[in-house]
Amino acid sequence: MNNKNYTSPYEFYGKIPLTQAIPLGLQHVLAMFVGNLTPILIIMGACGADEFAGLRVTILQNAMIVAGIVTLIQLYAIGPIGGKVPIIMGTSSGFIGVFQSVVGIMGGGVLAYGAIMGASIVGGLFETVLGAFLKPLRRFFPSVVTGTVVMAIGLSLIGVGISSFGGGSANPDYGALENLLIAIAVMVVILVLKHGTKGISSTASILIGIIFGYVVCAILGFVLPTTGVTEEGIEFTKSWVLNWGNVANASWFAVPKLMPVKPVFDLRAIIPVCIMFIVTAVETVGDISACIESGMDREATDTELSGGVMCDGAGSAIAALFGVLPNTSFSQNVGLVSITKIVNRFALSIGAFFLILCGLLPKLAALVSIMPQPVLGGAAVIMFSSILMSGIQLITKEELTPRNITIVSIAIGLGYGLGSNSMALAGLPQYVTLIFGGSGIVPAALVAIFLNIILPKED
Repeated sequence: MNNKNYTSPYEFYGKIPLTQAIPLGLQHVLAMFVGNLTPILIIMGACGADEFAGLRVTILQNAMIVAGIVTLIQLYAIGPIGGKVPIIMGTSSGFIGVFQSVVGIMGGGVLAYGAIMGASIVGGLFETVLGAFLKPLRRFFPSVVTGTVVMAIGLSLIGVGISSFGGGSANPDYGALENLLIAIAVMVVILVLKHGTKGISSTASILIGIIFGYVVCAILGFVLPTTGVTEEGIEFTKSWVLNWGNVANASWFAVPKLMPVKPVFDLRAIIPVCIMFIVTAVETVGDISACIESGMDREATDTELSGGVMCDGAGSAIAALFGVLPNTSFSQNVGLVSITKIVNRFALSIGAFFLILCGLLPKLAALVSIMPQPVLGGAAVIMFSSILMSGIQLITKEELTPRNITIVSIAIGLGYGLGSNSMALAGLPQYVTLIFGGSGIVPAALVAIFLNIILPKED
C-alpha cells in the first residue's frame, strides 16, 4: 500500500501501517493485561484455591481469548451487538464484591463458582436485552449517577486490594513484614514509572511493576525461609513464594476448553448478579461517553451506547461459557484514550489479536496464575483506587449543585456503609441481605438512580 493512502491513528476508521498499529495496540493490552486476570485470581481464591489447582490455568487462558474476541465484537459489531467504539473489553472488577457475597452464601468451592457462571449467563442475556432498549432509559443515567456507581465500585474494591497487599487474609502469614515490603516495593516502582517516565514504560507501569515483584520474590526464595509454622504447629508455604512447578507442568499450546466449570442456576446468585448487570450497564454508558468525548471530541450516539451495552451483556454470557467472569468495558483503557487520543480501530484490533494469541499459550497463563498475593496487592490497590478517581471525575463533569451533592453523598453513604457493615440488615430476609449487603455497589447504584428521578432539578 502506498504511504499516500495512510491516514491518521487519531481517526477510528483511519488506515495506518502495521508497524504503527502493533505498538499502539500493544500499549492498550499492556494497560489492561493484569487487570483482566486479577478478578479471576481473587474470586478463585475466595472459592478455595485448592479446588482450582487444575482449573486455574485453563480459566486464565480462556480469559485472555475471550477478552480478545469480545473486544473485536465491540470494535466491528455483529448486527446490533457492538458499538463500533474504541473500547477494550476485559474481565470486570466491578462484580468482585457481589461474587464474594455469592461465594459466602453458596459455601465456596466449585459449586459456588458454577453458580457465578450460571448467574453471569442469565445476567449477560438480561443486559443484552437492556441495551436494546437503552435509548428511552438513557435519561436516567446522567454523569452524576454513572460517576456515583463507578465511585462505589472503586470503594468496594480497595479493601480487596488491601487484603492481597498483606498477603491474602486467608493465608497464615497475612500481614507479615515480608508481604508488606514486597507490596510497597511493587507500588513504588509503578508510581516512579507512571509519573517519572514517558512512553511505553509509563503506559505499562503496572505490568513492569508486577514483573519487578516476581523478580524480588524469586530472589527472596534463595535468601529467606520459604515456609513457616503456625501457632498450632502446622507448616505452611509463605504467600510470596513462587510455585514454578505449575509453569513447568503447563503445555506450550492448547485450545480453549468450553465449560471448564459446569454452570449452576441458583436464584440466590442470579438475583444480585442481575442487579449488578444493571449497574454495569450504567458504568459502560459512562465509559463509552468518556471515551468518545475525550478521544473523538463529540458525544456518543444512542446507537453506539446501545450496541456497546449489548456487547457487554452478550460478551459476559459468552465468557461464562468458558468459565470466565463477566467481560465489560475497561476504564483503564478509557483513561489511556483520553491521554493519547489514539482511537484507531485497526490498532486496537491488533491488541485484541495479541490477547487471543496469549490465550493459546498455557505457560503464560500459568505464569500469571502463580502471582504472589503481595505482588498482586501492590498493583491492585493502585488499580482499584484509580477506579474511584474515575468516578469522581465523572461526577465533577457537571456542576456540584446541592442536588448532585445530595445524590452522591446519600448513595455513597448508604452503599459503602451497608457494604462494609452488612449486619445492619441482619433482621431482614436473606435475599435482601444478599442483594444489598454483599457489596456497596448495588445499593449505591439503586439509591443514585432513585434520587435522580425523584429530586426536582434545579434551574
